Amino acid sequence: MGDESVGGARNDALNVREERLRRKLHRELGAVVLEALGDEKTIEVMVNPDGRVWWDRLGDGQSLLPDEFSAERAESLVGTVAALLDTVANQGHPIVEGELPFFGFRFEGIVPPVAPRATATIRKHSSQVRTLDDYVAEQRLSAFHADALREAVRERLNIIVTGGTASGKTTFVNALLQEKVKLSHPNHRFVILEDTIELRCTAPNRVALRTSEVADLTRLVRATMRLRPDAIIVGEVRGREALDMLKAWNTGHPGGMCTVHANSARAALSRLDQLVQEAGVPSQPFLLADAVDLVVALRERHVREVLRVRGYDPTRGFELEELAQPTTRS
Repeated sequence: MGDESVGGARNDALNVREERLRRKLHRELGAVVLEALGDEKTIEVMVNPDGRVWWDRLGDGQSLLPDEFSAERAESLVGTVAALLDTVANQGHPIVEGELPFFGFRFEGIVPPVAPRATATIRKHSSQVRTLDDYVAEQRLSAFHADALREAVRERLNIIVTGGTASGKTTFVNALLQEKVKLSHPNHRFVILEDTIELRCTAPNRVALRTSEVADLTRLVRATMRLRPDAIIVGEVRGREALDMLKAWNTGHPGGMCTVHANSARAALSRLDQLVQEAGVPSQPFLLADAVDLVVALRERHVREVLRVRGYDPTRGFELEELAQPTTRS
């Protein structure tokens, strides 16, 4: 048997295995969860250790789905996803994370002993890219702030979008990205770094990189510097990559964007400084003040703060200016 025949047989076997696991995954998810995942307004589906399934839907908040997972079904689901991601789910490797195969959604699965019973969360990315005008129309963003953000994008300012879990950070970055593509030179080169594909960029000159077991965000940020980026966009900063990103933004690569978990604009800067220190360096507030131009804070998918970073004073901390609509005199 020639090499070509052997290769063909191997590919056939891989395809059969993948199809078997695909059918198994659909059975384990079940009709109720599959229907919820197919709803364009679904944000998240969560299987708790007690077997109950919670559904977070845009505009409705969280509610229970009419389904319940046995311990065996939940553990089998996490195991199937692990197999499709070429890893395992067991006591020695109890956390499985990555993209849900065949769907592209973000998946986080945890099995004992970390959790009392298997639990899983499936996070959907938005099926539609919302615009700043959409936010204004829905009264989630003021027209004044929308204009200010467009001007910031036009000026190639570095923007941090912050908020808590499910506050709408990624969706809002997608809206800013759409404006950036529209307002930038047609050949502007975007390099986008993510753990899971969630950002949408329609620029013709773009490179999208994803983390893996052998390349974390720190490694990707460093590699990005050799890819001739005009703008470096990071889906979520949550580790020591913060230092390399800020250095890149501050040395000839303006117009960057990222998200970071924090409850306010000021807290986002403190959080970034903490992440910088994970790289084994002291606090870098002056670097932060130089690299970050604007901080947008969201809560419940509404823009609550838009602050300009004016500098850092050792006695007073970060000097922030709130972009507030001027009051008119009568």
